Amino acid sequence: MSIPFTKLHGLGNEYLFIDGVKHPVADPAELSRRMSHRHLGAGADGIILVLPGDEHPFRMRIFNADGSEAETCGNGIRCFAKYVFERKMIEQTEFVIETLAGPNRVVLSVEDGVVQRVRSNMGRPRFERAEIPMIGAPGQVIEEELDLGDRTVQITCANIGNPHAVVFVEDATAINLAEIGPKIEHHPKFPQRTNVEFVNVADRDNIVMRIWERGSGITMASGSGSCGSALASMITGRTNRKVNVHLVYGALTIDWAEDGCVYQEGPATEVYSGVWPN
Repeated sequence: MSIPFTKLHGLGNEYLFIDGVKHPVADPAELSRRMSHRHLGAGADGIILVLPGDEHPFRMRIFNADGSEAETCGNGIRCFAKYVFERKMIEQTEFVIETLAGPNRVVLSVEDGVVQRVRSNMGRPRFERAEIPMIGAPGQVIEEELDLGDRTVQITCANIGNPHAVVFVEDATAINLAEIGPKIEHHPKFPQRTNVEFVNVADRDNIVMRIWERGSGITMASGSGSCGSALASMITGRTNRKVNVHLVYGALTIDWAEDGCVYQEGPATEVYSGVWPN
C-alpha cells in the first residue's frame, strides 16, 4: 500500500509527515530509515506520524533517520502545528500536542489561512545529572570535562524533553561535526545517547549554534537543541534569559520565562507532498 506524505522543515530541519490515522504504519522505525535516506529515499531527518491524542487533539511520534524514536522535536512540533491547521484538522490557533516528553502547547501566528510562525511551550528544563541522563556523581553538569580519547571537551548539559550536551567554542561554524559529534553522542557516560551542540556567544542576546543530532547526525537546525544551547548559555551566565539562536538558515527565539517553562518560536515551511511506494 502506498503512503502519502508531506515534507516540511523548520529552518532546514526536515521531516516527512504521515497521517497515521488514514495511513497506519506497521513499522515506523524501518519506514523512517528507508524514507529518510538521502540517496535511496525521499531524504529527511526523520518521519513524524500525526495521530489522535489521549487527552488532547493530537499526538506526535518522531522517528529519527536511524529509526530510533525521539521524545520530542522543537522544529517538528512547529511543522506539526502548521500541517494540521492548514489541512483544517483543527480550527483553533492554540492547542496542545502530546509527545513522549509530555504535552506541548502551541500558539500559531496565521496570515490569510497560512501559518507563518509557531510558539511552543517546551516545558520546564532539568539539569540534574540523573535527569539528563548522564552517569556520574549527583549535581548539575556545568562545563565538565569529557574525555573523548583524542581530546577533552567541556560540556554543559540540559534536558528539555530530550538530552543535550553543549560545548562552547570560539566559532561554532568551524567545528567538524562529523568527527566530534558521534564521539559525544555515543559516549558511555550517556546511557540514552545525547544530542550535541556547539555554541559560540555573540552577545548576551544572540548565540550561534551547530548541532550533531542524536539519531540523525548533522542537521541544519534543532528546536530542542536551540533550547538546550540557550539554557546552557543562561546557566553559565553568558546570556540573558531570552536569546536568538542563529542556525544555518535563520534564527529561533528561545525564552526561559518567569513561569519556569522554556518557549521556542520560529517559522515552519511546507516543501512538497508525495506518495511513498511502500
